[in-house]
Amino acid sequence: MKILIAEDDPVSAKVLQLTLQHYGHEVIVAASGSEAWEIFNAEPVRVIVSDWMMPGLDGLELCQKVRVRPKTEYTYFILLTAIHTGRDNLKHAMDAGVDDFLTKPLDREAILMRLRVAERILEFTTQIRMLKQLIPICMYCKRVRDDSNYWDQVENYIHEHTGSNFSHGICPACFDTQMGNLTRTGLTISPAAE
Repeated sequence: MKILIAEDDPVSAKVLQLTLQHYGHEVIVAASGSEAWEIFNAEPVRVIVSDWMMPGLDGLELCQKVRVRPKTEYTYFILLTAIHTGRDNLKHAMDAGVDDFLTKPLDREAILMRLRVAERILEFTTQIRMLKQLIPICMYCKRVRDDSNYWDQVENYIHEHTGSNFSHGICPACFDTQMGNLTRTGLTISPAAE
């Protein structure tokens, strides 16, 4: 994977860079959050490992900018934290869009595990995006065409491709339409049935 590091401490940045390269990743290093944003904004990457505390644009602000950048594939964001980072701060980071945390000093095995999770999550987000963009759907009956040119209900198609299940209800507009259809056909609903 191509990974962007945002770390203002040159020693920590070098250790992280060498570790990630050792695992076969392509690494881009930025010495500040602002520099990382410029790099990302010019050419987005799928994984960012960022220090939390940096002068200027810190790790949380960088993450927030990444999250609101339009037309950007999902980026897995790992934040480097101190060992004694409190729960409130971690919750604040999660609310900002951070996916995962690594504590300093860096543990090579922990980095490897986090990157394996990142790969898995990014694969799923790519599959979901493809489903959203490439589903051929009939504009009348809303059935979906699969690769064998078989037309199936949307629910069945998505369940087959993702394992997701659906529950059904009726929106207020459709409810009103259906009640109007019943009234026009002379059918009424008794108060007990409501």
